[in-house]
Amino acid sequence: MEYFVHKDSIVREIWGKSDTILLVFAGASAEFALNKAVDWLYFTGKLPNDPLDRLFSTVNYARSIVFSKKTSALKAIDGINAIHGSVEKSRGQNIPEWAYKDVLFMLIGYSIKSFELLERPLSISEKQEVLDVFNNVGNTMGLKSLPLTYADFVVLRNEHLETNLNNGEFTKDLYKQYRKHLGLLRYQLLLESQILLVPKSVRLLLNLRGISLLTPLISVYILFRSIKLDWLVKEVLLPAAYKQDIKHMNRT
Repeated sequence: MEYFVHKDSIVREIWGKSDTILLVFAGASAEFALNKAVDWLYFTGKLPNDPLDRLFSTVNYARSIVFSKKTSALKAIDGINAIHGSVEKSRGQNIPEWAYKDVLFMLIGYSIKSFELLERPLSISEKQEVLDVFNNVGNTMGLKSLPLTYADFVVLRNEHLETNLNNGEFTKDLYKQYRKHLGLLRYQLLLESQILLVPKSVRLLLNLRGISLLTPLISVYILFRSIKLDWLVKEVLLPAAYKQDIKHMNRT
């Protein structure tokens, strides 16, 4: 049976570890808040009412596609299109294509950044493989003019970051919701994780520091993980409601 992503793909290695996926979540939560199309996520009310669940669902959709058989993955992507189509019909407008691309670019960018932070540098061919997998998702969704090479992706992503982000009222409200749903300690952990991950333009828009307090602790966490004690860190720091979901993310 053919899989959407072949079993030896670096993408499966990246998306088969919960700590890597959590960093993807952290980075994406910053760009979600800044994106000029975030009003679409506010339209249904789901994002402000439960931002963690909304962001986890986006990440989990991507993760399920990565590990699905091709037929199941295509059905899942069709389902995403159907959900978006229903929202567009309710609002009487179309979600701009650049907004879809922004989410796709987040997943590509933070997949690479998160893995390199916790594991090792990726080769250009491995980065290209990450791009190809998510381009396949984008093409199936009907997106046009996606970057064909990783070099093209870097240029286009920078253009999107400069054009499509803004610290507006939705941004401020969403960060209030993050703090409300996470609590102060976990909220500060999210901010420090974002400093580690996000591009400079995102960091400046959010008025985040240049250096994260977590930087010297990364090597300590990697040591804990090497001796199978990373679960202690996650037990203390992660929201109880999501601990089982996060545990089940581990596939490798």
